[in-house]
Amino acid sequence: MACGCQSPDHKFSRRRFLFSAAASAAFLAAARRGDADVTSTGVRMRSTARACIFVNLVGAPSQLDTFDPKDGPWNAADANLQQHPGGIVLSQTMFPNLSKITNDLCVLRSVQSWEAIHDRGQFYNQTTHPANPAFIAESPNIGSVVALEKGGSGRIPPFMALGSGGVVLQGAKFLGGRNEPLTAPSNAGGLNTLQHSGFSPQTSQQRFQQRFNLLADLDAGLRLNPYDLGMASHAAYYTAAQQLMYDPSIAAVFQFSSDEDSRYGATAFGRSCLVARNAIQAKNGTVFVSLFSNGWDTHQSMYDSRYTPNMYQLNGDLDRGLGNLVADLKQSGDFDSTLIVAMGEFGRTPGDLNRSGGRDHHKDAQCALLMGGGVRGGKAVGATDAQGDQIVDPGWSQKRVIFMEDIAATVYSALGIDWTKSIADTPSGRKFEYVPFGSVGTYVPVEEVFA
Repeated sequence: MACGCQSPDHKFSRRRFLFSAAASAAFLAAARRGDADVTSTGVRMRSTARACIFVNLVGAPSQLDTFDPKDGPWNAADANLQQHPGGIVLSQTMFPNLSKITNDLCVLRSVQSWEAIHDRGQFYNQTTHPANPAFIAESPNIGSVVALEKGGSGRIPPFMALGSGGVVLQGAKFLGGRNEPLTAPSNAGGLNTLQHSGFSPQTSQQRFQQRFNLLADLDAGLRLNPYDLGMASHAAYYTAAQQLMYDPSIAAVFQFSSDEDSRYGATAFGRSCLVARNAIQAKNGTVFVSLFSNGWDTHQSMYDSRYTPNMYQLNGDLDRGLGNLVADLKQSGDFDSTLIVAMGEFGRTPGDLNRSGGRDHHKDAQCALLMGGGVRGGKAVGATDAQGDQIVDPGWSQKRVIFMEDIAATVYSALGIDWTKSIADTPSGRKFEYVPFGSVGTYVPVEEVFA
């Protein structure tokens, strides 16, 4: 029966009831995280890393033209392939910096993807879950899972995403606003919103804090008893952002000198590497950094220097960024506790280039590069055939190809996170597994990666 009362209080209560019935219960369930709602099998973790930098090579790099090169007519005339100890082969022309540190590199050459479409592959790489429309809202980013497990030790948000450009970035979803990625720009001037330049320097911080306190007072009821998960996440993220304000040590994380910019290549990717380096060295809460290197969808003119982007540019930017990142983390003593992973969505077609001088999508073989954070360097795991088409030797204990699920389990293990965990109290009631089928041993860490 319809209610005839039109008082504002009654209308507020009805609206609140409608919100609560459908969404607030889900929020409260998702926020609890009690022992009864989280299960695991109690596996042994490696716990060799404090933080992870995940380099997402957007567009899917060619395995043959990066970390699994083969002798053949498809190579650039100046490729200068060099064999290194442990079975690693690199182009001296493309990777002069990484060629100097092959003792730190572990190359997985027996990786295969379930996907061959960019959007689905990106979602898979970011979440280690399939892009099922029914569950996208309950498939958080790997970085958000790491933030949930390892965050809260400092003022900087635990999960940072740098240089994503037009890539659709999957966030924390039901894991909450504190675990959302901080999508900061990477430029020498840093974040110009960490203080209010419109106020006088003498009163700026005081006036900002007064206004924030007023906002918190006005929103207190909604913060304490939010209508839904979205409102709760917004409040948590807003509070985390406020904690970054007016702190020179935090501002410094997002800044770098022109000399540093030049050393890292003066590129978007190089600048993202600089901010990632600063965040790791600051030790102020960041435990997962997603870096995005764009442009690897090389269907044509891969080795034509007149065409942008080409492999000289893409490999060169990656080589300078990663090479200097490793050097600086070594100098600060953070390399051994920082796991670095670099990979794309899938591989590219093998053998000769296509008619347009490029390579098309190929999910049957791709590479992943790992270093730091307990990784045993100077090693290649697995092998493909002479054209880089099919995996002929998995090269690890499971005697099968390596999937993103295995790489995610490896990352979790290195960070001391039980990859077999699952959360039952999601908004829909569907169980969320950190690694799908990890609890029954279908996917496991690649132990051969570790020292």
